[in-house]
Order: sequence, then structure tokens, then C-alpha cells
Amino acid sequence: MKRLVTPTLAILCAAFSVSSHAQFAKTEDAIKYRQSAMFIQSQHVARLGAMASGRAPYDATAAVANAEVVAQISRLPWAGFAPGTEGGKAKPEIWKEQAKFKELSERLMADTDKLLVAAKAGNLDALKAAMGPLGETCKACHDSFRNR
Repeated sequence: MKRLVTPTLAILCAAFSVSSHAQFAKTEDAIKYRQSAMFIQSQHVARLGAMASGRAPYDATAAVANAEVVAQISRLPWAGFAPGTEGGKAKPEIWKEQAKFKELSERLMADTDKLLVAAKAGNLDALKAAMGPLGETCKACHDSFRNR
């Protein structure tokens, strides 16, 4: 039994340590994955933005629910940007300027965490204050790394 467990464990460990590109059968799958995550995130950010701008009534419970989704989803798209997954609306600069791209992705995750804290504060002013930096981070990344 011990002889079977050791090789099986080694294979499982190797499977979990492969590059993120290996998570996707095709480049198109990686592109769809990252675009889907960004789409879902944008839908929930838009709901929060509508509350913050007064286009929709402020609802503290809905704000928290949307901010939770945004904070969680903000961690997902990055696996879809592995080497060899170029394409879609992503500019080639993503793969040429990895440090800048990583810094902006980390800033996005930090901003979405702050957005969640602000939403949990239960007041519109806190939500408004957190939306500004998040929007700036989104814009900075899209200006640098996304084709229109």
C-alpha cells in the first residue's frame, strides 16, 4: 500500500504546482475565464457605483452583498493572464510589464478589501470614499493594459 500512496501523492502534488496556464485546456479558455471574472466584477461595482452616485437608492445590505462579491472576484482573473494566454482585449504590455501589472492587480485587491470594509460601515459616505480609489485603480490598469 505504501508503494501506491507515495507515487500517487507525488502526482497530486505535481498537479497542484503546475503553472496557471496549465489550468486551462486552451488559450481561449484562459481569456474567457479572465473576461468572465472581470464582467461579473464590473456588474457588482456598477451596482455600488449607482448607490454611491445617487442613481440608485442606498441599501446598506445590498452594498455589503455586492462588495463581498467584488472583493472575492477581484482575486480570480489573474490566473487567466499566464504566459501563453495572450489575446482578447489584453494588451501585450501585460506580459512585457509584469511588475506594473502585478502591482495594479494587488492594488485592485487591496482597494476591493477597503470597499468591503466601507460597505460594512453601513453609511453612504464611507462607500463613496472607497469607490474613488477603486475606480482610479481600474482606470489605471485598463488604460495601460486593455485594448478598447
